[in-house]
Amino acid sequence: MLKRRSIMLLSLLALAFTISCGPSINQPPPKWTVENQSASTSPPPSPQTSAPKPAVEAKREGASTSSLEALRSGESTATPAASALKDAYFAFDKYDLSPEARETLKANAEWLKANPAARVQVEGHCDERGTQEYNMALGAKRAQATVDYLATLGITASRMSTISYGEEIPVCKEHNEECWAKNRRARFVVVSRQPSS
Repeated sequence: MLKRRSIMLLSLLALAFTISCGPSINQPPPKWTVENQSASTSPPPSPQTSAPKPAVEAKREGASTSSLEALRSGESTATPAASALKDAYFAFDKYDLSPEARETLKANAEWLKANPAARVQVEGHCDERGTQEYNMALGAKRAQATVDYLATLGITASRMSTISYGEEIPVCKEHNEECWAKNRRARFVVVSRQPSS
């Protein structure tokens, strides 16, 4: 009898523990981060009243497509040739800026100075060689080196953010040096821009 009561008591305690550790129905609102710029500070809608969201939100006026958005929609992840902001390229396993990359960034800085309402996100990309973890860190260093250099050219830090995609979103998928060189880049995405009057 005592054994049966002990088993029942332990079962009830286990059930109570499982229920109390389950997911919370009223999760706190998400925090704003570089990766989650659209997070709202208002509480999430209740499950009963939430309306379905459109699959693709309207593109912000003057904004360009990030590599991740392009990948999700099946578009090319390459920077369009007509883009005012050009990619800066890096040597294998490096995040320091070459003279060619500095020239590209000087031109990008001039565009940013001429468009003071524009904010950009600098994406760091790598080729497929190396581990995913290593390439994520290297991509972050490439993006940060790019932002740091632009800051020396007079672009305020508040107008720039960084993100690393490592090797995850290549422009070229062949396995040779010519292709890998295209993937080692800092890519610019205009994340917000006031429309010109």
